[in-house]
Amino acid sequence: MESNLEKLSPRKVTVRIGGAAGDGIASVAESLAKACSRSGLYAFAYNSYQSVIRGGHIYMQIRIGGKKVWSQGDFTDFLIALNADTVQRHAKDVTPGGAVIYNKEKIKVDPSTLKAGVTDAGIPSSTIAAKFGKSPVMQNTVALGALCHFINFPFSSIEEVLVSTFARKGDAVVQANVGAAKAGYEFAKENFKLVHFSWEFSDTKRMFMTGNQAIALGALAGGCKFFSAYPMTPASGILHWMAPKGPKYGIVVKQCEDEIAAMNMAVGAGQVGARAMTATSGGGFSLMTEAVGLAAMLETPVVVFNVMRGGPSTGLPTKTEQGDLFQVLGASQGDYPKIIVAPATVEDAFYLTAEAFNLAEIYQCPVLMVSDLLLSEHYETIEDLDFSKVKIDRGQIVSGPTDGKYLRYKITPNGISPRALPGTEGTIYVSGSDEHDEDGTLISDVFTDPVKRKAMMEKRMRKMDTALKSIPAPELFGSKDADLTLIGWGSSYYVIRDAMRSLEKEGIHVNHLHIRYIWPFPAEAFTKMFKSCKNTLIIESNYTGQMERFIRQETGISIPNHLRKYDGEPFGPAEVIQKVKEILSQKQVPELVTR
Repeated sequence: MESNLEKLSPRKVTVRIGGAAGDGIASVAESLAKACSRSGLYAFAYNSYQSVIRGGHIYMQIRIGGKKVWSQGDFTDFLIALNADTVQRHAKDVTPGGAVIYNKEKIKVDPSTLKAGVTDAGIPSSTIAAKFGKSPVMQNTVALGALCHFINFPFSSIEEVLVSTFARKGDAVVQANVGAAKAGYEFAKENFKLVHFSWEFSDTKRMFMTGNQAIALGALAGGCKFFSAYPMTPASGILHWMAPKGPKYGIVVKQCEDEIAAMNMAVGAGQVGARAMTATSGGGFSLMTEAVGLAAMLETPVVVFNVMRGGPSTGLPTKTEQGDLFQVLGASQGDYPKIIVAPATVEDAFYLTAEAFNLAEIYQCPVLMVSDLLLSEHYETIEDLDFSKVKIDRGQIVSGPTDGKYLRYKITPNGISPRALPGTEGTIYVSGSDEHDEDGTLISDVFTDPVKRKAMMEKRMRKMDTALKSIPAPELFGSKDADLTLIGWGSSYYVIRDAMRSLEKEGIHVNHLHIRYIWPFPAEAFTKMFKSCKNTLIIESNYTGQMERFIRQETGISIPNHLRKYDGEPFGPAEVIQKVKEILSQKQVPELVTR
């Protein structure tokens, strides 16, 4: 294999840290990534973990670069192995020019397990760490210091992060961690050859956060006043951010007894005028769906996040998948207006979450947002989020007494009725889950008037025709004359952009058509873009090709080439690149198929 360290430009380095749950892997990885972000570099960190508190096998992979890093990558340049199992599993993935860093007092490495050109970087971590404390995780800090030497990263940047991380625990803890890291750095410097490359530090401090944290910030910027949830991986990070910080910013945060309660609380808060949100994963969303329909019948604004993971049932609690598209499309019974969106990146999660509250209030319906574990839980260096770009639009709200009787569900040409907040003079009305008349009077008890039912159903559904006029078209990135168009939705954005960059360097021209607004689906705009494509490949993390099926359902277009993954791990760019080359090597290009 060609050395990853020699061929990549601008410079990127990938570090993988592996061990058992409880070994302190995340703290080492986050320290490194934070130091990079504060030095002007970019980092992308993916945590592959299991649903155990201790034991098992987990690893975190961090890819670092001087320019935007789009994915965790496929291989690793430097492996920090905190146990022997990690060596057995991952040493084969280390590229020539890299190194395997481990505690040689506890782990024995067979030289045959390392590729030619990979440095066996055994360190007496226990002896070094013992000088600074008794904690077994101190060996991790020693390894972190050693890594700084191998990647030619300034130790002062790591020191700064360690000081800020452990400051709350007192000077003794700070000095112990800094001392252990420094000792690891000095040992590696004295005993191992330095890889000869240099970083271009801009010293621009950038934000380093997860998608879940961006979602929570987006809710804050969008005026969220009520958040309810029952913890469920991988959506729990939103609640973890909201619980300590929400009240400071005027957000009522409720951890509920289950997802049914969480959804009903959010609907209740939305009904009385608060901008409300709840978040869960697929299993919890299954419990929420009846109340999603309630919000639609009441025409109550509410934002609901489904952060997808592998299913069905408990499935893969800590693994990523895009398997809930049809679940979200078909949530609750009957036909009803809803808006479904899928953020593409961490930054997009911030802005689109804020926009979701506007959409919910303008169209008076539930807005269902779809993320997944990869997007929501990975850490990434991003540019600053601009709160000033977030504009709040509460839609059509009655501000005072109305002339005559107030009709909460008045039949209108655009399907949007006048909404009144509680306490507005002259706006008393009945709000029930049954079908109702314009003033809210139920029509399903004594006599179901088919004329009124038809009129009310058509009124509600006209909101979708109205919304579709303002829904942005899918975005097309790259040359319009590309030989192949890569189609994706949600978190596949990352790996597609990463693969595109590598393919372009090889002279292979591809572009990228990405779907963010799913329902109502902008079928006309998508069809127009699609017909301009020479050939297409759709990439999604599920078994049945749910987005491809949905596109065919809405447009009649059949996408000829598919790349699907459902093993719980995210796509790597090599998988996409290989598939692209395979398609372009075919002599005959499949024709556009429509019904």
